[in-house]
Amino acid sequence: MFSSTPESNDDGLQASYNISLLIAKSGKPHTIEEQLILPDVDEVLKTVLHKSSFDILKRIPLSNNTVQIRIDEMSSDVERFLCDCLRATHFSIQLDESTLPGND
Repeated sequence: MFSSTPESNDDGLQASYNISLLIAKSGKPHTIEEQLILPDVDEVLKTVLHKSSFDILKRIPLSNNTVQIRIDEMSSDVERFLCDCLRATHFSIQLDESTLPGND
């Protein structure tokens, strides 16, 4: 009985990151989760799965600040990954002559 609790918390955390990623990709304000995502998920849970949405949605942290923190965490990972990749990769840059007078 107790072993399922951490798993459900992990599911809520994973859902929070997934939804935050979708919000970031959409380019919409972070409050879209209150206006669109949570009501849609609530409707699906009630209509299709015939489950109470309150118990499920309370396990998914999606406040405006939480979404912002998740997006910041994911973007810092991308930046760190790219910097590490560039440090480990050998590459060259090809430059062309300038077309400005005096070759500036």
